[in-house]
Amino acid sequence: MSTAVILLGALALDALLGEPYWLWSRLPHPAVLMGRLIGALDARFNRGTGRKLKGIACVLLLITIGGAIGWGLSLLGPLVQLLCAAILLAHGALVQHVADVAAGLRRALPDGRTMVARIVSRDTRSMDEAAVARAAIESGAENLSDGVIAPAFWFALAGLPGLVIYKMVNTADSMIGYRTPRHADFGWAAARLDDLLNLAPARLTALLIALPAGVLDIGGIRRDARLHRSPNAGWPEAAMSRAIGVALAGPRAYDGAMRDFPFVNTNGRRELGPLDIDASIAMLWRAWAGFAALCALAAVL
Repeated sequence: MSTAVILLGALALDALLGEPYWLWSRLPHPAVLMGRLIGALDARFNRGTGRKLKGIACVLLLITIGGAIGWGLSLLGPLVQLLCAAILLAHGALVQHVADVAAGLRRALPDGRTMVARIVSRDTRSMDEAAVARAAIESGAENLSDGVIAPAFWFALAGLPGLVIYKMVNTADSMIGYRTPRHADFGWAAARLDDLLNLAPARLTALLIALPAGVLDIGGIRRDARLHRSPNAGWPEAAMSRAIGVALAGPRAYDGAMRDFPFVNTNGRRELGPLDIDASIAMLWRAWAGFAALCALAAVL
């Protein structure tokens, strides 16, 4: 069975089942286990002098462990590879989390704030409806890239070892890749490697969102992407903003302090609501279908 066929099956299985609660309420999810390992390394080695070198060594250790686990599991055959890949993809869960925000907003603004607080790190207590919707749409676009397209991309290139290594690095970036006094040095390697691993997938995700929507302004997407504080996250967000005709990003609060981030697609609508979240979910599915079609084409060829 070819890698493309296995990946196509994993994409379909993840989309159908999402993250089954009955399973992960009884067993720790692999991402949770990765997080525990990274947390243990952070607690043990992120101290004293030479923190950048220690962080580099820890990332190399994570790559080695991830590659070995992926290689060992791949020896068990294509069915195991398919199941493992489906577990480490997150499209079904992503769509559900974003849809929960729209459902919450339809009930009441506080419910929408509660739902969006589960998927974003910014302050949500004083958000209006437009800010809640904007946050959900941005999270959906960004996580389509690093939760679905990027891991699938690395599986296509390097099989299960590539996928597990990517998830290790991406999880490390989400935990220690922040420019805070504690993690600026220790998390440097994780953040930089995550940027590198997401370079191509983020741009591919932008195309998968933009082209099915008839958005051909790739130059505009590129310009807006450069406004983002991340070298990669701005690409899918800029594409999504144009695909559904809204302005994204803009000012928001973190830890009680307002950050004056620029808007993406400044000509787009700024009064957003549940219908715009619904439209973004449709785009997430179109992008997923486009990537699945690429896998099917690769399998045929």
